[in-house]
Amino acid sequence: MTVLEITLVLLAVVSVGLVGVLVTVLTPPLVTVVAMATMCLGLVVGVPTGFWYHVILYRVVSPKVRLPRRWWMSPSVLHIHLTDVERRRINLWYRLGGVGFVLSVAGGLAAIAGLLLGARS
Repeated sequence: MTVLEITLVLLAVVSVGLVGVLVTVLTPPLVTVVAMATMCLGLVVGVPTGFWYHVILYRVVSPKVRLPRRWWMSPSVLHIHLTDVERRRINLWYRLGGVGFVLSVAGGLAAIAGLLLGARS
């Protein structure tokens, strides 16, 4: 699991660095459009896969333990209740949801930066 977290952090750092380079090379309106496309791609990937991850996790864990009222806010703590087979079953959805989240956040931040740079020009 730490490899996933390290990968997500590296993706976020690379995305922010890439946005910094793109801002100096590309025009602010183009940066904004590309960033919003990235954000939309992240939402298209992240929302359905994240939803399905939560559904599968609920179906697997709820018969074993009583879920906290807001279990969906931090579902990764429930992974300790999974067997290896169950963990493999949700791992793809967990990772794809994380990638979608990172793309959404990075795209949103880049879009904000593009809009701010465009307003400054």
